[in-house]
Amino acid sequence: MSAPTTAHQQATHRILRYLKGTPGAGIHLPNTSTIQLKAFCDSDWATCPDTCRSVTGFTVYLGNSLISWRSKKQPTVSRSSSEAEYRSLASTVCEIQ
Repeated sequence: MSAPTTAHQQATHRILRYLKGTPGAGIHLPNTSTIQLKAFCDSDWATCPDTCRSVTGFTVYLGNSLISWRSKKQPTVSRSSSEAEYRSLASTVCEIQ
């Protein structure tokens, strides 16, 4: 970050306190689940009424455990719902790589 503020410092301290208080928390990988990587993605075409940008969302699972997820506006305006879906898929593939 180029210009951190006191709000950023407070958020960092809050996160560190949480991590210190939960040392046993982590990704649970049960013995019965197969180690298989699965990903799901979707997009809502032109969701934002002001910018007409689409929203991308994806989840990535290792076995039955959720290991990554994201939902955010796409950086460019898609001309169709198919283009928005392809951008969502590309974002998901980049996360998996």
